[in-house]
Amino acid sequence: MKVIEVENLRKEFQRAKRAATLGARMKNMISFGGAADVFRAVEDINFSVTKGESLAFIGPNGAGKSTTIKMLTGLLQPTSGRVSVLGMDPAERRIELAYRIGSVFGQKSQLWLHLPPRDTFELLSRIYRLDRAKYEKRRRTLVELFDLGEIQDVATRKLSLGQRMRCEVAASLLHEPEIIFLDEPTIGLDPVAKASIRDLIKRANKEEGVTVFLTSHDSGDIERLCQRVIIVNHGRVIFDDSTQKLRRDYLTTKEISLKLNREWNERIDIPGVKVLKAKGYGVKLSVDQSVNSIDKVVGGILAHGGVEDITIANQALEDVITQIYQTPGR
Repeated sequence: MKVIEVENLRKEFQRAKRAATLGARMKNMISFGGAADVFRAVEDINFSVTKGESLAFIGPNGAGKSTTIKMLTGLLQPTSGRVSVLGMDPAERRIELAYRIGSVFGQKSQLWLHLPPRDTFELLSRIYRLDRAKYEKRRRTLVELFDLGEIQDVATRKLSLGQRMRCEVAASLLHEPEIIFLDEPTIGLDPVAKASIRDLIKRANKEEGVTVFLTSHDSGDIERLCQRVIIVNHGRVIFDDSTQKLRRDYLTTKEISLKLNREWNERIDIPGVKVLKAKGYGVKLSVDQSVNSIDKVVGGILAHGGVEDITIANQALEDVITQIYQTPGR
């Protein structure tokens, strides 16, 4: 069953042109009659999402991700095309749709900073008009699942970012939404907190059947949470396939950062390995996993000794998107 359907979706904005002189700019500002051109943020995109699916909707800044999400949630009216979310037109039935979807925005909180999460949950239960007994049972379940027992009565402003994000996700699931929209849910979190948030989102998807629509610049979020990836750039879809295919065909590069106990003055002769940066006691390497495996490369490096610290990271997602965008036929 399809819970999201998008056909030939387009969104255009009027954008004021830069005036030639300061005098002209001031005149335009006063009269509101300055020249404008059309900026197309989303250009004829098509996709659908099935019930229970976990989808990553990604792309560089300015690609049209946020504009698309705003149209899916009813915050923006499309210029043309068709949008259906849970069988409804989001722009026409926005209030009705709000009772059936949830959202988490990494840089915009739905928690009241001076109130403890328990009070926010209480307020949301009134907003969503939840049955009292059903709400209390649901809250107890989420408090246990998200390990909120010790922090639900602490003012939100006093919580760590990781604790706050756990409360944010719990708040978005309080009314048992069928779809949850997640915009950068792990931004700014340390690795432990990221793993915790990812696990909670995955459990909601697997155990409760919540459809997950995720945007993120963190390839770890995409690999660990999503079965499918849609990549947009300049308002167009340039990739729509499984996460497995993205990983196999494009996420083949890892970066290894080393801290040594001596200055780097060696030459790397390991197949698939390139030196990206070397300065003093630090060096960053690029490893093509289609040529050589990480464990063999790391083993070869450690065999030389002198390594005090080592960090392995995924290739920057922006680089992957650029690589896909430059692929012939994309």
